[in-house]
Amino acid sequence: MTRFLTSAALALASLASAAQAQEPPEPNLTIEQRTALRCSVAFALVAEGQARGDAAMTAYPALGERGREFFVRTSARIMDETGLSRDAVVGLMGAEVESLREEGALDRVMSPCMLLLDASGL
Repeated sequence: MTRFLTSAALALASLASAAQAQEPPEPNLTIEQRTALRCSVAFALVAEGQARGDAAMTAYPALGERGREFFVRTSARIMDETGLSRDAVVGLMGAEVESLREEGALDRVMSPCMLLLDASGL
């Protein structure tokens, strides 16, 4: 699990860099796809914060395993449903990282995202 959290932290850093380096594509995602994408990124940010020992992130349930599985399944599902490439999905996730940080929205989205995670059965 530690390896995932390290990988997630590196992936989030590269997602943020990718979002700054290029404009993400503007695919026509459904509200369900956009919500799952945003929650996937939120889970990765929280899991990374939990791994660092960030006190604010320890207020949430541990997301290393469940959050990772949700992230992976969401990415695969969006690629399957939209035909987007992995790079395109990475670009979208990078934009979500920036959006959540700029808006200071992580705490605001976590409650509905946790409901979505619970509803997913993971």
